[in-house]
Amino acid sequence: MAQLTPARTDRTKVRWWRGAVLGIAAVYFVVPLAAAGYFSIDDPQGYSLEAYTGLLSAPGFLDSLWLTLGLAVVTVLVLLLLLVPALIAVRLGAPKLRPVIDVLCTLPLVVPPVALTAGLIGVLRWGPDYLMDTPFFQTFVFVQDPDFPVVLVIAYVLMGLPLAYRALDAGLRAVDVRTLVEAARNCGASWPRAVFTVVLPNLRGALLNASFLTLALVLGEFTAASILGYQPFPVWIYTVGNSQAHMSVAVSILSLLITWLLLLLLATLGRERHAKTTS
Repeated sequence: MAQLTPARTDRTKVRWWRGAVLGIAAVYFVVPLAAAGYFSIDDPQGYSLEAYTGLLSAPGFLDSLWLTLGLAVVTVLVLLLLLVPALIAVRLGAPKLRPVIDVLCTLPLVVPPVALTAGLIGVLRWGPDYLMDTPFFQTFVFVQDPDFPVVLVIAYVLMGLPLAYRALDAGLRAVDVRTLVEAARNCGASWPRAVFTVVLPNLRGALLNASFLTLALVLGEFTAASILGYQPFPVWIYTVGNSQAHMSVAVSILSLLITWLLLLLLATLGRERHAKTTS
């Protein structure tokens, strides 16, 4: 019993510090949100919910919101389709290429979004001048379609590449991919079945983390979309803020809630899938 007393005291100290850190974090996040919420309903004549009730009828609100959600979904799919097969193939067939893949995937971290967007603008301006009489000209027109600007997906994929790569690489480091695939192959599974039914279920956490980070990046990205002249949700919020400050703050709060709701939905789907596979 004499040896248990110091350990119990240490655990009490750890719990006290955990509570203090959580309290500081809560104040750090809740106070600005509460202040923003108060500002959005503050009115010279009292309180008003007009900033929230007028959102659905605000010009461009739904269009920009659906555009951003569509861009986020496509960006997540493109990143996963690019990274997952490449990283698994490197683990199985060419482990010496891992440093090369690491450098290539983390390279966008050292390129500022402004420089990246300037490069995209240069390519978009160069293409029509030299490819006007070729079938490739329609490609430049297609990627700049205002209804769904694929050029933004390209920019978001480059920006989200380091985040998604780090999340997937961490998941792959925790799994012995070669042993799992060889075991499945010895049991008679084909290569695609071994990957889809054995490897990917073990990467569920990494896939969700990569999707979380990419989704959060796209929902909050402003620089590339603004410079390229498109109006997804963050740019629309900025535009509204120039004339309607209360509605701009209300939309910002709504944007945070949508982001948290989507992240919570993805996490819930991941836990339900995990519970079904383990039951």
